[in-house]
Amino acid sequence: MYIVDGYSIFFKTVCLIGVLFTVLLSEYYLKVEKLHQGEYYSLLIFSIVGMMAMVSGGDLIVIYLGLELMALSMYCLVGLLKQDSRSNEASLKYFLTGAFSSGILLYGISLIYGLTGTTDLIVLSERVVSLNLISNHAFLMGLGLVLVAFCFKIAAAPFHMWTPDVYEGAPSSITAFMAVSPKAAAFAVLGRVLIMGFGDVYVHWGSLIACMALLTMGIGNIAAIAQKSIKRMLAYSAIAHAGYALLGILAGNSEGLSATMNYLFIYAFMNMGAFAILILLCDSNRRGEHLDDYRGLSKTNPLAAVMMLVFLFSLAGLPPTPGFIAKFYLLVAAVHAGYILTVIAAMIFSVVSAFYYLRIVRYMYFEEPVHETTVSMSPAMTAALALAMVGMIGMAIFPSFILNFAGNALIGF
Repeated sequence: MYIVDGYSIFFKTVCLIGVLFTVLLSEYYLKVEKLHQGEYYSLLIFSIVGMMAMVSGGDLIVIYLGLELMALSMYCLVGLLKQDSRSNEASLKYFLTGAFSSGILLYGISLIYGLTGTTDLIVLSERVVSLNLISNHAFLMGLGLVLVAFCFKIAAAPFHMWTPDVYEGAPSSITAFMAVSPKAAAFAVLGRVLIMGFGDVYVHWGSLIACMALLTMGIGNIAAIAQKSIKRMLAYSAIAHAGYALLGILAGNSEGLSATMNYLFIYAFMNMGAFAILILLCDSNRRGEHLDDYRGLSKTNPLAAVMMLVFLFSLAGLPPTPGFIAKFYLLVAAVHAGYILTVIAAMIFSVVSAFYYLRIVRYMYFEEPVHETTVSMSPAMTAALALAMVGMIGMAIFPSFILNFAGNALIGF
């Protein structure tokens, strides 16, 4: 019921990197927000324990228990700024939509269990073939419901509507955490369930994933263009990146899954780096969330501007950044699987994404500062930014390290 293999260890590493960054960023952010609540770190640890269970779950019931432990902790963390109406609204929206998706997941599991008599993924894979359920409508409905529930967790369209409001209202350190660790855990489950448990039904779920990937990339990138709030822009950006990561799942093989794993690992560093700069610009007068907060940043804080430039270039997938390498392998895997038109659309949407990322660069380097930007770097914030930059530079120079890590993790999967 609980599997410890290279695959689970890889995703646990990504989740733990996310929580490490979050803890480092939280010291500075909680001081600015005057939020001194001990349960903050306790809830973080509970949520990461839930992710560990999800990632290692070899049984649908274990996966569900891990998912609920993670989700219940996240509902509380999102609403931890009790005096902030945006935080309260975000927590309530996240709770209601999350509870609804959990109900959908349980209904899907009950249909699958009723038809196969098991919730074990390996036995499930065998019984799908032996009981000739590949074209059974009730079984396909159960599979569809499970898929919908996990697409909600990764913010894939059309189940993404909660993401912008929740990301904007949550404490910024928790928004950064949500964009990395829970998403990685959900992708780990999606890969294990679809490829290990329902690999023989690929003919049915493959086309569905292709449509979701296209819709997710399109909605995420196009909606991000209109955003003036950096947090909302990064929320739509996270939706778009989920669409790119789905291309690896779409391939339905170890090459595609390895590309998705590589992508999520690199995304953890570039996304956390971008949020670190956002949090760095927070003070008593501003939240570092609006585009105007970045006007003339290169003049008032050149080091922060250069680091933000690197993170944004990588998020946009521009060479020679790690983001380009990660996206390249995803596109190659999808091409090898025969999804040429999907890859062409992904490349077009990547060009679209460059607009809203480079707009921030324009504000930083070609606009005059509105006010003086003075920041006091705490040791933890310095460590977070240094870790993100070293990770980015290291992965750009030695990409084979992450590629081999992901490839070796799939041996025996």
